Amino acid sequence: MPASPNAPNATPNVATSDVPNMLPNHRHTPGANILRALSPWFTGLIVILLLLPIGSVVLSWLETDQGAMAHIAATTLPDLLQNTLLVTVFVGIGTTIIGTLTAWLTAHFDWRGRRLLEWMLVLPLAMPAYVLAYAYTDLLQYAGPIQTWLRDVCGWQSTSDYWFFDIRSLGGAALMLVCALYPYVYLLSRVAFLEQSASLFEAGRTFGDRRGTMFFRVSLPLARPAIVAGMALTMMETLADYGTVSYFGVNTFTSGIFNAWFSQGDRIAAAKLATMLLVFVALIMMVEHLARHGARFADNASRKPRREVLHGVSGWLALLICALPVLSGFMLPLLLLIRLAYQESGGTWIAVATKLSPLIPLATNSLLLATITALIAVALALWLAYQQRRSPSLLSRTAHRAVGLGYAVPGTVIAVGVLIPITRLDHQLADLLSSLAGRDVGLLLTGGISVLVYAYLIRFLAISLQACDAGFAKITPSIDQAARSLGANSVEVICRVHLPMLRASLMTAGLMVFVDVMKELPATIVMRPFNFDTLAVRTYTLAKDERLGEASFVALAIVFVGLIPVVFASRAITKSTEAQSH
Repeated sequence: MPASPNAPNATPNVATSDVPNMLPNHRHTPGANILRALSPWFTGLIVILLLLPIGSVVLSWLETDQGAMAHIAATTLPDLLQNTLLVTVFVGIGTTIIGTLTAWLTAHFDWRGRRLLEWMLVLPLAMPAYVLAYAYTDLLQYAGPIQTWLRDVCGWQSTSDYWFFDIRSLGGAALMLVCALYPYVYLLSRVAFLEQSASLFEAGRTFGDRRGTMFFRVSLPLARPAIVAGMALTMMETLADYGTVSYFGVNTFTSGIFNAWFSQGDRIAAAKLATMLLVFVALIMMVEHLARHGARFADNASRKPRREVLHGVSGWLALLICALPVLSGFMLPLLLLIRLAYQESGGTWIAVATKLSPLIPLATNSLLLATITALIAVALALWLAYQQRRSPSLLSRTAHRAVGLGYAVPGTVIAVGVLIPITRLDHQLADLLSSLAGRDVGLLLTGGISVLVYAYLIRFLAISLQACDAGFAKITPSIDQAARSLGANSVEVICRVHLPMLRASLMTAGLMVFVDVMKELPATIVMRPFNFDTLAVRTYTLAKDERLGEASFVALAIVFVGLIPVVFASRAITKSTEAQSH
């Protein structure tokens, strides 16, 4: 069947004329009608489950805590506010400068090493910020190799004889987070730079504008929506961080929530602190909305600007600017971790095998959680994206907003919001079943991994949904119309038409959720079942006990597990954007 005149160009993967070969002439079945009737209820249930933790956190102000909140307000609350604000602002500024500058250089210029670095700049996504903290602490601390060498060479005896940057500080925590999070800004702003029209730059050159002038007057304003979106992501990830700030002894709201919950045993006070952290998240989202309000990506012509070739000093400077983030955010920490592992093992393969064997149960737990969460996240995202495509409604739009809000909420807040209502429900359910069975059946929900997977889905479902929405956007509506004209119901359209065309998008969605779950720390620490550790939790526990050598093995496992999908995704993004730029 020919495409509709009003529809965009057909997707190259499957032409509209191929649909009759994919679908027999079926009539609508009663099962499909039941599914259509139940779909709004299922979508509404997803919205309720996504918003439940946030609602329980906000409603905590109606309850009375055990006095921990008053103590925190009188003692540490000003420090929590100040440190959280400073770290978030520093990281937002640092990631914006590095991500925007590297994106501009790789998108608009050509120089020796560009093709390699344009995808390597994404590699720090595989290196969690708390792993960076452990690696750089071993390098820069008082007993580390650098300060030891300086004391030997200069004859210094103690820190009173010289000044050296204290890595265990607020500035050190901000620096680690900048090195780990700048790829968010880089990825979004690079796509925006590649989509800019060549005519705008040609007009600038006719007026005598130079590179720097055109960057500030043409490129930067056009890419502003993407840059602001990336900066907002890095700031929200900073608010969600616990491992880095906790290891460096920087008191932020995440560490304050943990102290109120575990040290003082007051969940209501922790929930109230989590509500205050939500205010920071809301402010960031509001600033991003205001900064992007009315702004659109400009693509006034299909002809994209040609890359200007940089030679001599300019080329070497571009190489240096783009290589430094990769070296500091991935290559150097990786080498430091390998060095720590080598020293810890004594340089023998037998010792290495002895150190790796205890990691098998931890890796199994991490892979189990990541795999289950990724599969469920992809399935739910596919459902929500298809409902929005098939019949856009207030409910489907609400579901999309609820999913996006979940990603903006830090893991500690989600943990508090999930455990408070789920624990009450679990106790009531246990009492009911115990009375019916005549014996104590114990807790059913909070004693397993189901609640932990639930928290992961709230946190990371947005990543999967974004990938699914992007995949559906490439499928022309005429293909759906052709399939339905042949009598296919919704299930057949999804299974026989959409799934083959969405294979790459679904794989990307699952891989990114998988990587994020492998790295996730705060929610895992709070909600994991008894005697159930993951690679991330064990790394944090060993590093907190200053056993960096042992922690290096576990940290390397996290990095290498996350490296494969990050490389896969970065190369795919590079090829896609490269194709669009020609």
